[in-house]
Amino acid sequence: MVGVDPWHMTETVTTEREGHHGKITLARPEAMNTFTTQLARELDEALGTLEADKSIRVVSIRGAGKAFSAGIELREYDDYETKEAYEQWVSTMERPFVTIAEMGTPVIASVHGHAVANGLGLLAACDLAVLAEGTKLGATAPKVGLFCMGPAVPLMDSVTQKRCLELLLTGDLIDAQTAYEWGLANRLVPEAQLATETASLAERIAENSPTAVQLGKQAYYETEPLPYGEAIERSNERFGALCTTADAAEGIDAFLSGREPNWTHRD
Repeated sequence: MVGVDPWHMTETVTTEREGHHGKITLARPEAMNTFTTQLARELDEALGTLEADKSIRVVSIRGAGKAFSAGIELREYDDYETKEAYEQWVSTMERPFVTIAEMGTPVIASVHGHAVANGLGLLAACDLAVLAEGTKLGATAPKVGLFCMGPAVPLMDSVTQKRCLELLLTGDLIDAQTAYEWGLANRLVPEAQLATETASLAERIAENSPTAVQLGKQAYYETEPLPYGEAIERSNERFGALCTTADAAEGIDAFLSGREPNWTHRD
């Protein structure tokens, strides 16, 4: 097995590489990995760096210490006064949500401890999620006079309307089993197995054609909001483009020849 390669470290985010798997760690354990402006920017930069690296086929995000993320750092609230300033502040906090959807590389949330407010939004924004038993999740902002408007956007695509609104309006925490049953995670595992299960899921993805996975993920997010007929038309366009790639030619030849494919391209 290829060892973990420490790649890049900032004050709030650590990036490592293990083979084709890029690993991001939120590194504010003393504050339960709450989102500061700095953490949000450094997380977004880490995602962009991994997306640009053609050796990376899948990314995971975890939290250091006892939690995935406990939301936004409220001590920054007093740094601003105007509506425009607060809008810019929260736009910075939630830019990683947009970046994940724009990336071709799949992103897995590896979640333990607590995932609340912006932490819950980050979990929902990731393409896949592995959840540790015992984790508490919630959209807790109403309890401090705010509302999880940004996190609501990816949440809408993860759970039904009534469950989404229950999370948003009550601010209550739910347990990991409930979150899994509601569709917020792909896997529910003992915390001791969280890293192993995340790596296993990442490996399953990395074994596939990186070009097909990248173009396929992008097509999914492009077609999801479209009317049915328009979505089919757009997906056909994307499939036609995929058929012209080196990975398509290699994969089909390997299948017909009864051999393992050699993925060397991410077009």
